[in-house]
Amino acid sequence: MDILVAGGHGKIALRLLKLLADEGHTARGLIRSPDQAADLEAVGAVAVIGDLENDKTLDEYVRGADAVVFAAGGGPGSGDERKRTVDLGGAVKLADAAVATGVRRYVLISSIGVESPDSLGGSMSAYLRAKGEADDYVRGTGLDYTIVRPGGLTDDPGTGLVTASLELGGRASIPRDDVAAVLAHVLTTPSAIGLTFELFGGETPIRAAIDALA
Repeated sequence: MDILVAGGHGKIALRLLKLLADEGHTARGLIRSPDQAADLEAVGAVAVIGDLENDKTLDEYVRGADAVVFAAGGGPGSGDERKRTVDLGGAVKLADAAVATGVRRYVLISSIGVESPDSLGGSMSAYLRAKGEADDYVRGTGLDYTIVRPGGLTDDPGTGLVTASLELGGRASIPRDDVAAVLAHVLTTPSAIGLTFELFGGETPIRAAIDALA
């Protein structure tokens, strides 16, 4: 498969790109800065230079892909406006490009807590509102989507064991390694299409945890 990951230099994205490349896929990462290209190439990925935030469309980057993954984010230091333009606007723009170019498969990294954004104050509320609106938009496109809502992210080594739940409102953490492994799995798992699920560290092997959701 040819898979384009938007936000290709992110911590989850780099892990995902490596997994995909190791599995023999064409793993492409959309990045804004050419200075980041070497990091993608080091994990076996192809760097695609483009501006998720400011390019009018992403059609030229998406065209020819078999699937796209939205792994971008404005980051914890960004203001409310950038959360709208990246976390929401970028996800929308990627979905529009997928529709325009005939790419059916779309995997979106969302977040726990989007169902109650006002439960947290300040920038976190803006972040969760942006994520929630992005989820709703993608679900309304008719694309073959999967929306993954991980808990608190850590840099602990992955275990390959997770808890995946269709019931929303959970709170727990999960290593970025395991989030990336789940993303790699759902990309090639037809039964994951149409699912929105929360993801935490757990005791169940990834394949079994995702299969149990269908």
